[in-house]
Amino acid sequence: MPERIRNQFFQLIRDWLHFFVEALQLMRRQGPSQFQFWLIAASIGTSAGFAALFFRKGIELFQAFLYGTDNTANLRHLSETLPWYWILLLPVAGGLATGLVLHFFTPDARVRAVADVVEGAAMNNGRVEGRAGIASAVASFITLSTGGSTGREGPVVHIAGVISGWVSNRIHADGITGRDLLGCAVAAAVSASFNAPIAGALFALEVILRHFAVHAFAPIVIASVAGTIINRLEFGGVTEFHLPEANVLEFYVELPAFLLLGLICGLVATLLMRSVFLAEDIGNFIQDRSGMPRWLRPALAGAVLGAMAIWFPHIIGVGYETTSATLTGQLLLGQAILFAMVKVLAVVITMAGRMGGGMFSPSMMIGALTGLAFGLIATGIFPEVSGAHTLYALAGMGAVAAAVLGAPISTTMIVFELTGDWQTGLAVMVAVSLSTALASRLVDRSFFLTQLERRNVHLAAGPQAYLLSMFRAATLMRLPEDPGAADIERCREMVEDGIFLDVEATLEQAMPLFDRAGVPFIPIVGPVSDPQGPREPLGALFHVDALKTYNSALATKAAEEHS
Repeated sequence: MPERIRNQFFQLIRDWLHFFVEALQLMRRQGPSQFQFWLIAASIGTSAGFAALFFRKGIELFQAFLYGTDNTANLRHLSETLPWYWILLLPVAGGLATGLVLHFFTPDARVRAVADVVEGAAMNNGRVEGRAGIASAVASFITLSTGGSTGREGPVVHIAGVISGWVSNRIHADGITGRDLLGCAVAAAVSASFNAPIAGALFALEVILRHFAVHAFAPIVIASVAGTIINRLEFGGVTEFHLPEANVLEFYVELPAFLLLGLICGLVATLLMRSVFLAEDIGNFIQDRSGMPRWLRPALAGAVLGAMAIWFPHIIGVGYETTSATLTGQLLLGQAILFAMVKVLAVVITMAGRMGGGMFSPSMMIGALTGLAFGLIATGIFPEVSGAHTLYALAGMGAVAAAVLGAPISTTMIVFELTGDWQTGLAVMVAVSLSTALASRLVDRSFFLTQLERRNVHLAAGPQAYLLSMFRAATLMRLPEDPGAADIERCREMVEDGIFLDVEATLEQAMPLFDRAGVPFIPIVGPVSDPQGPREPLGALFHVDALKTYNSALATKAAEEHS
C-alpha cells in the first residue's frame, strides 16, 4: 500500500511537471502575441476614451461660447433669458454648416452612427467608413453645440470605430481580431462618455458584436477600464445624475405597476422609432419631389427646432438638465407629459433632417418623463402601497432606452452607473425586460437594426440571413474552361428561359432562385452590352458550391461566437 501511494504521488508530480513544461512552451509560443494584443486593446481604448472626452468637452465649450454661459448644465434655464431670434438662428446656422459638411465629405449626405458600426462589425471585418465617419462626427458636433435634439453616443461610437478600423488596417487584422478591436474601442468610448465601465463593456458585446464570446471579453474589459480612467481623471468618480431622495420599492405589491410601466414604455419607444422612420421617408419624398439641395435639409430642420426651442428650451442639446430634474421629481404631471411629447417631436425633426447625433440620451430623457408621469398617476391613485414616484422615472428611463437600443442588459447597467442607485434593481429590470420584449416585436429588434433593415441589410434575422449577402456569385462561379464546368449550350438555353444571375448578384439572390428553378447550376451573365441581343453567360454558379461556401461561413461564425 505505501509503495502504491508513493508511485501515485510521483506520477502526480510528473504530470504536474509535464503540464508546467507544456504551459511554459505555450506561453513562449503565444504569450507575447496575446500580450501584444492586449496592449493594442488598451491603446485603442485609451485613444477612443480621449476622443470621447474631447468630443464631450468640445461640445460643452462651443455650446458655452454660442449661448454665452460658463455652465452648460443650466442651459435650459439660461436660454429663457436669451433673445428669441438667437434661439431661432443658432440651430439654422448649425444645420446649414452640418449640411455643407455632409454634402462635401459623404457620398449620400447621411450621418454615420451606431447602425453603421454594427454593420461594419458584422459585414466588413470590424471596419467602418473613415472619411464619412470623421465628417459625421464634425456634423454631430455642430448639431449638438447649436441646439440639435439628439445625443452624443452615436457619433462617439462611430469615432471609436474609425480609430479601431485604422489600427486594424495598419496591422492587417483578420475579421475576428478586427471585430474584437472594434468592440474595445466602442467600450472605451461609451465608458469615457458616461463614466460607466460595466455598461460600456456590455454595450460593445451586446449591441456592436452581438455575442458574448469569451475571447473578446478580456480585451474589451481592459479597454473599457482605460476609457473610464480617462473620464475619472477629468470628472472624478461622480455619477451623471444625482438622486437625493431615496427610492423605496414597496416590493411585491408595487411590482405589477412596473410591469405595466414596461409595456407602456415599449409602446412609447416604438412610437419614437416609427416616428423617426416615417419622418425620414417624408423628408426623402419632399427632397426628391422639390429638388431641394441636400445640404439645405438640415438647415430647414434647424429652423423648425429653433422655433420650437423658443417655447420649449428643454429640447436643446442632450437634455441632461431636464432628465436630472425629472429623476428628482421637480416636474409636475402636465409638464412631464408635455415635455415628453415635444421631445419626441424634436428628436424626430433632428433625425429626419439628417442633422446628426445619437438616440440613447433622447430616449433616456423621454423614458424618464414617461416614467415620472406614470409614477405621479400611480402613486396618486394608490398612495398607501406606493414608494417614491421618482423610482418610476428611473425605471422608465431604462425601459425606453433599452427598447430603442435593443440592449436590455447594458442599458440596465448604465442606468445603475449613471445614477448610482443599485437598490431598485428589481423595478428597473422588470420594466426593461417587458419594454424590450414588446418593442422588439413591433420593430426589427432595435432602432439600429431597423435602420439597417430599411437599407436591405438583414442583420436582425441573424447570420443565416446576412451571410448570404456577403458572397458574390461571380466569385464562386465555374468558368467554361474549368473542370466540371456547366455545359455552355445549356447555360444559353437557361438564359433565354430567364434563369440567370447578374454578375453583381450575391448568394442572397442565388439561393431562392435555386429553390424555385430546381436546377443544379445557374448561369451568370455580364453587363448588358446590346439590349436587343442575347446575354452571353460568363460561367455558372453550382448549387453545391454555394452551399459549401454558406456552410463554411456559418461554421466560422459559430466558432467565433462560441470561442
